[in-house]
Amino acid sequence: MQQDNRIVSTRRFSGSMLGVPIWGRGLLDLVDSSVEAIGHRPVADKPYVFACANPHSLAVADRDPDFKSALVEADAVVADGVGMQIAAKLCGRSLGPRITGIDYFRALMGALDARGGARVTFFGSRQPVLDLLVARVIAAWPNVSYVKAISPPYGDWSPETNERFIDEINASRPDVLWVGMTAPKQEKWVRDNQHRLACGVAGSIGAVFDYFAGTVQRAPQWVCDMGLEWAYRLSREPARLWERTFVSAPQFLGLAMSEALRGRAH
Repeated sequence: MQQDNRIVSTRRFSGSMLGVPIWGRGLLDLVDSSVEAIGHRPVADKPYVFACANPHSLAVADRDPDFKSALVEADAVVADGVGMQIAAKLCGRSLGPRITGIDYFRALMGALDARGGARVTFFGSRQPVLDLLVARVIAAWPNVSYVKAISPPYGDWSPETNERFIDEINASRPDVLWVGMTAPKQEKWVRDNQHRLACGVAGSIGAVFDYFAGTVQRAPQWVCDMGLEWAYRLSREPARLWERTFVSAPQFLGLAMSEALRGRAH
């Protein structure tokens, strides 16, 4: 029972959006909870699971029960994306601060570096991206004592291959397993395998692998501060992002407002 109480105590939500509980505390509190989970790793039955929610992912989760379940069961789902804050204001609710995946990545890696001796494994992306990522991580946080990177094949893989990846991850004994595949694949993979992963934290951070490796340029900070990162990304990757911008985002807003109206009616 002590294990379950620890997990419940770290789920500090401010509210929910489309049925998904959203982290309601600040970034420092989130990092503290993650570090606490790493300390409890020998007795915990699963890692502390982190995921991001944005308008596109929640619109997809609304029609994908497995994805929604993965988000609902996570220990911390942050509001990543200015569209989340806009929807919350229009619906008269608070979702706490906006926390991006790369914010969490940098903050937790910095905390681990300060502690010294941390072990980190990256799972996902292409090998050239991972090579750059590992080099930059070692340079940025020299006290992180062990860094391993595993590049799975694109698409689906067999149960036998999945077993091999889990064995390889567990053999590396990571304090943190960073998972960098596309949503919802990464969140579903963590949910399906979490009780077999020997790590303290399992964080699904997707594009952060490319951002930190430098293979994809993030918007300038002033653009991010203005809430226009989505426009910057759309201008650079229109073929990949037009659907989530012009289809998923309006769909999400409509779903969120319908949810709010139903709540007021009751």
